[in-house]
Amino acid sequence: MEIIMTTLTIEKITPNIGAVVTGVDFSQPLIDTQQHEIEQALLTHQVLFFRKQAITPKQQADFARQFGSLHIHPIFPQADNQPEIVLLDNHKTDLRDNAIWHTDVTFSETPPLGSILAAKQVPSFGGDTLWSSSYAAYDNLSPAFRAFLGGLTATHNIIQSFPQERFGNTPEGFTQWQQAQIDNPPVVHPVIRTHPVTGKKLIFVNEGFTTKINELSDSESKAVLNFLFQHISKPEFTVRWHWQNDDIAFWDNRATQHYATHDYGDTVHRVMHRATINGDKPFYHSI
Repeated sequence: MEIIMTTLTIEKITPNIGAVVTGVDFSQPLIDTQQHEIEQALLTHQVLFFRKQAITPKQQADFARQFGSLHIHPIFPQADNQPEIVLLDNHKTDLRDNAIWHTDVTFSETPPLGSILAAKQVPSFGGDTLWSSSYAAYDNLSPAFRAFLGGLTATHNIIQSFPQERFGNTPEGFTQWQQAQIDNPPVVHPVIRTHPVTGKKLIFVNEGFTTKINELSDSESKAVLNFLFQHISKPEFTVRWHWQNDDIAFWDNRATQHYATHDYGDTVHRVMHRATINGDKPFYHSI
């Protein structure tokens, strides 16, 4: 167990990803040193966990906005009329597609920098979330395969995780779903992304939104994507978090994928609030 003492306490969880942070109150504005330490810890550990943070949707939005402008999701409902906060309530929305490895909102030209997820009501057991390090997954590919993937591009499509039969199956839902497609046409991102801050390379395709590697045939693309989807889920690259009410997770969406386990059944009520921080256009540098 590695513990780093700053104005915050940062306790590393696994060799590749994850740390628990104490010494900060999400309901209050950060002082400059705290913000810098959180930003640096996020770059180092990729996902940070905070316990006992009872905050309102407005406080969550205010906290997240200290790290950048906030994204408004085109389909998911909002929490308490706070448009920047996504409401993830399994009794109101079909959330089955969160139970795959995915990176948030890669159907956008500028996928998010990060996400801040607050646990409002969680099962006493089950409902864990796992995160995987896209850095570690890339580093553990062979040099020859890394060279093959470098410079390739892939298409990302919103309807991969938001199909009409689940999100456009009512007149009101269809109108919203159709508009979401118009506003978010398929986009192209590099298969291997260079992180804009760390300069490290990482895998940037995910099962939630990636549909094809553009330079390959359909059968080749499917084979390579299936390999990468399985590869990134290896336990060695991951951390698993068991939620308690008022926990918060803050992750670098550029460098991770995550998987929300749906093992608690439909009768159990699970409610999460998510703030999503806007990012920039992914790029790949060969050097």
